Amino acid sequence: MIETPPAQDAAPPPIVAHLWDLTVGLIDATVQLDQPSGPTTRTVGTGFLIQAPRPDGTPRVVLITAAHVLETMNEAEARIGWRTALGDGTWRFEPEPLTIRDPEGQPLWTQHPDRDVAVMEVQAPEAFARAAIPLGWLADENAFDAWQVGPGDELLSLGFPRGLSANRAGFPILRVGRVASWPLSPVSAFPTFLLDFTVFPGNSGGPVFWTPSARKRPGTTEPETAFIAGLLSQEVRVNGEQLEIGVVTHAVYIREAIALLDK
Repeated sequence: MIETPPAQDAAPPPIVAHLWDLTVGLIDATVQLDQPSGPTTRTVGTGFLIQAPRPDGTPRVVLITAAHVLETMNEAEARIGWRTALGDGTWRFEPEPLTIRDPEGQPLWTQHPDRDVAVMEVQAPEAFARAAIPLGWLADENAFDAWQVGPGDELLSLGFPRGLSANRAGFPILRVGRVASWPLSPVSAFPTFLLDFTVFPGNSGGPVFWTPSARKRPGTTEPETAFIAGLLSQEVRVNGEQLEIGVVTHAVYIREAIALLDK
């Protein structure tokens, strides 16, 4: 989350999910969230979309972000940065209003009771609904052990550092970092882990994930499929000094927060 001047002629697009490549799929499914915070500033965070069908099997698109991103947006209406593909291969950024509080000021999102995770059903444009990542790509509590994820392994992250996007179409910026803490399991004892990369306001809520393009330590198990490891919760600071380390909340808690939508 960050306060930054409003985007000049900004632009984000809808999406086609490329299941052969979680990197491209998640780029398509990641959106900017923002709300004006003053005459020339705005509060910005990152969110991504998950396909999470209701218990009866009907489709549902759920927005995932860090809870503090929405909590910091004080007004009832924020914006979500949809993108539209044009016929000539270009894209247009088309943010739309997103109601995040009811008329009484109560949050419309569901927050995990113990973690900085918020989920919210959204009515996404058709292209974004198709691009939403299947729920099964979220790592479960056994994933890190099964795939021998450990210190030094690379993970990728998407976001909008200081409110910036990769281009005028409003796509997120891809970053890479290395797992910087140990142990990583059991998740119940270690609900977050550290990632060695520079985090800026605006990155909060972005997905952290592994694909075959990321490097693992020699001699360790290569996962059979790409997976979302968690979401970026915050940067680490000591006495106001930025340590270039991010805190990642395990994807298990995203799963738990989504399950709360059905209760």
